[in-house]
Amino acid sequence: MSDTSPADPMAEAFETQRDRLRSVAYRMLGSHADAEDVVQEAWLRLSRQDAATIHNLAGWLTTVVGRISLDVLRSRQARPEASYDDRLSEVMVTLDDSPVPEDDAVLADSVGLALLVVLETLGPSERLAFVLHDLFAVPFDEIGQILGKSTAATKMLASRARRKVRAMERPTGVGREEREVVQAFLAAARGGDFEGLLRVLDPGVKLTVDTPSGVVVTLGATKVAAGAQLSAGAATQGRAVLVNGLPGIISWREDGTPLSVVAFSVVDGRITDIRIVIDPARLALMDLPDHRQAPKSVAARSRPGSAL
Repeated sequence: MSDTSPADPMAEAFETQRDRLRSVAYRMLGSHADAEDVVQEAWLRLSRQDAATIHNLAGWLTTVVGRISLDVLRSRQARPEASYDDRLSEVMVTLDDSPVPEDDAVLADSVGLALLVVLETLGPSERLAFVLHDLFAVPFDEIGQILGKSTAATKMLASRARRKVRAMERPTGVGREEREVVQAFLAAARGGDFEGLLRVLDPGVKLTVDTPSGVVVTLGATKVAAGAQLSAGAATQGRAVLVNGLPGIISWREDGTPLSVVAFSVVDGRITDIRIVIDPARLALMDLPDHRQAPKSVAARSRPGSAL
């Protein structure tokens, strides 16, 4: 519920911008709750501002929302668990039976959520430059003012982000190459093949594991490969899935309860991001396929103890 008053001209002007600002914040942050907080903070700042000093309200508000969102993203780097519940509630996991999901509506939702997942792999500055320019047509010079960078440097950030996003776009589902990269990673992990893991991991790969005791982040191919060799759990069967449109694996315990959900981001033949959820409370937030939907004939058997 808005705290603005419809009798206030400034409030009325703000309300005409609210939906757009919420959309900007959501694409920046991937969290409805955080987006609402950012928009409300933007209103509070506007209410304290002298209206006569604002010549372009839409631009002023976009700048404010961009700066607040940037602060939130940078804060998350220090606290990776921030707003995790809200984002997990929007995760879509579907069995990966074919390159294209049968339900067009599911595909559309999956692709939309996949973009948010890809954006999560971008640095805060890259994400802001891409979202504001490519999705909302904000000029580079205005974005540069938010970032404290030159127009040229801002263009480079957006270009780099754009390449990553385009590499991840999948309007017709996950490609064969991505599946092959993921399968190569899984085979190397189960076989303890350290060199094989390094071949498919991007040097700057990020591994995020959501555990019952908190979120653990590991950076770099060497550390991620070493951890993959030592992964442990209680899986008896696994199944290829799409996690927000990204290639993934879901594993179940012998009693049919979910053990883990893993999602992979693959760019230029290398894995750049791995997300693993093993916290039962987090898994309960997801709408996961039933283990009976994974027939033994196609289930990806893992060695005892492997969460991958």
